[in-house]
Amino acid sequence: MARRQQANAKAKGSDNGASGAPRASYVDIAYQELKEQILQNKMPAGYQATEQELAEQLDMSRTPTREALIRLANEGLVEIRPRHGMRVLPISAEDMREIYDILTSLESTAAGLVADKGLSDGEIAKLKGAVADMDDSLKKDDLVAWAEADERFHGLLLDYCGNSRIQALVNNFMDQSHRCRMLTLKLRPKPARSTADHAAVVDAISRRDADEARRIHRQHRENSGALLIELLKDFGLTQV
Repeated sequence: MARRQQANAKAKGSDNGASGAPRASYVDIAYQELKEQILQNKMPAGYQATEQELAEQLDMSRTPTREALIRLANEGLVEIRPRHGMRVLPISAEDMREIYDILTSLESTAAGLVADKGLSDGEIAKLKGAVADMDDSLKKDDLVAWAEADERFHGLLLDYCGNSRIQALVNNFMDQSHRCRMLTLKLRPKPARSTADHAAVVDAISRRDADEARRIHRQHRENSGALLIELLKDFGLTQV
C-alpha cells in the first residue's frame, strides 16, 4: 500500500516539471488498469466517464490518464470525446467478422512460421501443456479456465513465430474481440472441437509440416469466427 501511495504521488507530481520517466511508468499503470476493466466488462460497451472521473478512480493526475486514453483509443477500445471524456466502443457482429478475417490470416501465417523454424522440446511441451489444460478444464466444465488456457496457447504461438509485427497486430485485435468472446463463452457449445484443433496444430508443428499447421489453424479460426458471429445474431446481440 505504501509503495502504491508513493507511486501515485510521483504520478501526480509528474505534471509539475518532474522527469518524463516516472510519468511514463504511470501512463503504463493507468493504461493497464483501464484496459483490464474494459476487457473484463467492468466498463461495458457504451460506458462513459470524464477524464477527471477516471483520474480520481485511478488516484492519479489527469496527464497520465489522458495519455493512457490516447493509447486505448489507438487500439480501438475507446473513443475520446472532447470535453466529455471517453466512451467504451461497442463491438458489432460486422466488427467481429472483420476482426476474425484478420486473425485467420495472420495467425495461420504465424502457425506456418513456427512449424518452418521448428521448436525445442521445451517449447513444444508448453504448447502441449496449454492444450492439456484446455482439455482438463472442459472435463471440469470450467469455461473460464478453458478460455485462459486457450489465450495462453495463442500467446505462445505468437511468441514463437519470430515476427513481432504479426504478434503486435494479432494482440491488438484479440484485445478488441476479448469482451465479445467472454460474453458468448457460456452461450456456445462445449469447445471440444476447438481443443482438438489446437492439439492438431501442435502435432503439425512438431512434425514441421508448415502447410498442415497453416491449414488447420485457418480452418479453426474460420469455424470459431463463424460460430461467434452466429451466436451474436441468434441472441440479438447487435453490439457488445
